[in-house]
Amino acid sequence: MTQRLIKQGLGWRIGWNSNTDIYRGLVGTDDWAIELTEAEFKDFCRLFEQLALSMQQMSQELMDQERIACEAESHLIWLEVEGFSNAYSLRILLCEGRRCEGYWPETVTKELLQAVQTILVF
Repeated sequence: MTQRLIKQGLGWRIGWNSNTDIYRGLVGTDDWAIELTEAEFKDFCRLFEQLALSMQQMSQELMDQERIACEAESHLIWLEVEGFSNAYSLRILLCEGRRCEGYWPETVTKELLQAVQTILVF
């Protein structure tokens, strides 16, 4: 079964197309996009969810005004969240091949995370 899905909101977009050979995933904003291999896309989703959970868990350890940064990586991608435990930006670097970089501000990462959590559920 072929599945092609794009989810987007103000300042973010994420997509999946199982009908392509190499680049099945897409992440981006209104101004840029990066096509990802299936492995890169799955790492992006997994690592972003891990970082979101880490930020949530850190909320009990931090003062309200305290900003933090957390990183997670695989051999394919590197992600960093930075900000407050309940509002943070997200940065991505591809580690192999294309060597792309992207950034989402803290105003959009909650919606992007919700999309990540449902994009591959079928």
